[in-house]
Formats: sequence, C-alpha cells, structure tokens
Amino acid sequence: MVKNVAIVSLSSGLAGEEYEKFALDIGLKRLEKYGMNVKFMPNALKGIEYLNDHPEKRADDLLQAFKDPDTDMILCAIGGDDTYRLLPYLFDNDELKNAVSDKIFLGFSDTTINHFMLHKLGLNTFYGQAFLTDICERSSEMLPYTKKYFEELITTGTISEITPAEVWYEERTAFDESQVGVPLKEHKCSGFELLQGSPVFSGRILGGCICSMYDMFDSERNEDMPQLCKKYGIFPDKDEWKGRILLLESSEEKPSPEKYRKSLDHLKAEGVFDAVSGVLVGKPMDEAYSEEYKKLLVSVIDRPELPILYDLNIGHANPRCIMPFGIDAVVDAEKQCIRFSDREHAK
Repeated sequence: MVKNVAIVSLSSGLAGEEYEKFALDIGLKRLEKYGMNVKFMPNALKGIEYLNDHPEKRADDLLQAFKDPDTDMILCAIGGDDTYRLLPYLFDNDELKNAVSDKIFLGFSDTTINHFMLHKLGLNTFYGQAFLTDICERSSEMLPYTKKYFEELITTGTISEITPAEVWYEERTAFDESQVGVPLKEHKCSGFELLQGSPVFSGRILGGCICSMYDMFDSERNEDMPQLCKKYGIFPDKDEWKGRILLLESSEEKPSPEKYRKSLDHLKAEGVFDAVSGVLVGKPMDEAYSEEYKKLLVSVIDRPELPILYDLNIGHANPRCIMPFGIDAVVDAEKQCIRFSDREHAK
C-alpha cells in the first residue's frame, strides 16, 4: 500500500502557478482520502518561469525523491516539453544511477523521456497518469476508469490487467475554476481494434508519447534535444527492443498526419519495428486523425505480420489506464485484455 507520495515537476512548473491552486486543493483532498501523506518536493511548486530557468533544481527534486527512504511513490505533476534538459544533472556523474531505488514512478507525456532514463538504469516504471491531469480532474470525482487503475496501483503496487473503457471523453476547452464540477462530454468506446497480425502476442512494454519520441530525433522544437539524447544514450538501441512491445500515444497537440508519419519514420529508421513483437497504440485525443493514423501505422511499418492493437485508453485521451513498463505482458485482442505477470514492478 502506497502511504507516502512525492510530487515532482520534471517538465512544466504549472503546478506552482497561483491559478492552479484550486486544482491542487482538489487533488490533495483526494489523495488524503486514501490515507496518503503527500509531499511536494522543494522546487515542485516554484512556478513555470523558475523551473524553466533552473532544470538543475528539477533534477535535484527527482534525486531527493529517490533517495528518501520514506517515499513509496514518485508522482509527476504534469508533462511539458523539456525534461531532456535534466540529462546532464542526472547522468554526468552517475547522479541518477546512484540515487535510483525501488519506488513506483508514474507520469506520462514529456515524462516519456524520464521513463527512458529510468529504463536505461534498470527501473521498471508506470505510464499513463499524472497529478494535475488525473488526480486533480475538475469533475466531481476522478474519472471512474482512471480512478480504478490508480487505486489498483496504490493498493497492490502494480497493475494486473488492462481492459477497454466503456466511454471516452472530449477534452475540456477550459481548465479554470469555472470547470469544477462540470462533467466531460462522453462517447461510447468500441474496444481495442486489431489493425493487423496475430490477436495474441507477448513481451515487455516500453514507449510513450510519440511526439516526445519524435523530439528525440528532430530539432524542430528543441535544437539541442537530439544531441543530448544521443550523448546520454537515452533511446534504446535496436537490440534492446527485441521481443518488446512498443507503446505509442499522441499528444494534445494532435499531430498532423504528416508529422505522425515523420515520427513513425524515425522509429523505423532506428530499427524498432523490425525488433518488437507488437505495437500498442493509444486513442488520439478527441479521436483527431484517428483513421489517418491507422493507415499510416500499417503503411509505414510495412510488416503485415506484426500485431498492431489500436485505441487503447492510455496517454492523452481521457480516461486513462496505467501501463506497467518492463513487466511480462500478454496481449489478447479477441479477449480484449492485456494481462501482466505478478513479478515485482522493479528489478
């Protein structure tokens, strides 16, 4: 059972802005109802400008959270777009390697890069939810499907099975205090869709936001990001992908089909699709470009025998499950489930 939670802001400092205080209050009350002791790390609430100017402080928070023997779970406040800037402060002198310990690490979006950092050091992590986006959801309660997986993680330390949600929700157009108690518009889910390949496949899952992965190879957003990611060997090489299952989900930017194709092309050039045993793809936010993405996945990957399972409730489209990375998984499209072994979540 998770008792002590440390909240970190590894990307955006949004959690520290005054206009987000009402949301923090919502989230803290919900966590406290679970009997949790919640600690914001020293720099987590210093705001957007400060954390933008001080990536080393964001890195310090992560290191301290891992070193704290009382912390059971490290929960990311939200994503962003520049957590790669923590790399020198975490890897130049083996800082993260020397600090990392057996804790639950949960986050998504730009946090994809942090997941790859921790994978490099042998720690299995959990992808799919964050504090501001999920625990602080403006509806009267956490979204039921999201809540189900969060409760399983904090009570058991892992996730045993993922099945489709019954409904998906349109994204809010506003996030201010006027949205408190306002329900999200919902639509019926049709379940996981097998685009090609065997309905049953297995492996250990790794991946995350395709937009963050794109930025690891393209300098369009951050000029130095590809260079730094290459210097520190953050993206796994082809051999590390052998037998794994790749998870892909797209961001709130709703990348155009052209950019989605470029993202897939980068992964293909790295040999990922020749190595993995299958691909899992999250539902796009508001189902934007969904049909185009399906066609691109099939055409760019160009391996008809490689299983591709589409429309998972993971990442940027609400509601969100939690996906364990590095744990043996069996995907069964016919039974509409992904089952995980009960081995320890961390090595």
